[in-house]
Amino acid sequence: MTEDRKLQESVLAELSWEPSLIAAHIGVTARDGVVTLTGHVANFAEKRAAETAAGRVKGVAAVAEEIEVRLSDDRRRGDEEIATAALELLAWDVSVPRDAIKVKVEKGWITLTGQVDRHFQRDAAEQNVRRLFGVLGVSNETTIKPTPNLTGISEDITQALHRSWLFDPNTISVTSDGGKVRLAGSVRSPSERAQALATAWAAAGTTAVVNDIIVV
Repeated sequence: MTEDRKLQESVLAELSWEPSLIAAHIGVTARDGVVTLTGHVANFAEKRAAETAAGRVKGVAAVAEEIEVRLSDDRRRGDEEIATAALELLAWDVSVPRDAIKVKVEKGWITLTGQVDRHFQRDAAEQNVRRLFGVLGVSNETTIKPTPNLTGISEDITQALHRSWLFDPNTISVTSDGGKVRLAGSVRSPSERAQALATAWAAAGTTAVVNDIIVV
């Protein structure tokens, strides 16, 4: 069996194992570590779950996600109804600053705008609206407020990476220009790369991250 075939079967098994999605209509191809997902799912949350599941499989270097969301008739909602539900969810979530996020819905596609203090607040807003009935996609254009007098942010991120058992401290470098952070180096898997990105975003003052880490 070729390595591409083994990887394809491993990803198919992981998709079937993931309890938050029905993988019966998802196709997988693999070539040189790049996995392509095709087919269709019943909602946007399953689409994202499939991409996440594929990315955590050993040997996957990148995921090309081409899955279509096909809503059943009982899951379809009008744009106004989706927007109203999204605003209610955001208002109830303590992680999202009140009235900080604006919601626009066009043909089932949600666009979030506004400004928040930290990345986890931006992420929480997106996580909320992904799971709504009728959503076909989400564009998160929310920005993070710049923090004045930033010093030592790259050192803080480096120390956080060193505290994790996942990373070899000698394989990742962190540089910053104000709140803009750049990660470079290498890790062993896409999940480690994603964790390094999450660590950088967790630092106070981070407004943007360029993740140049490669999987080897």
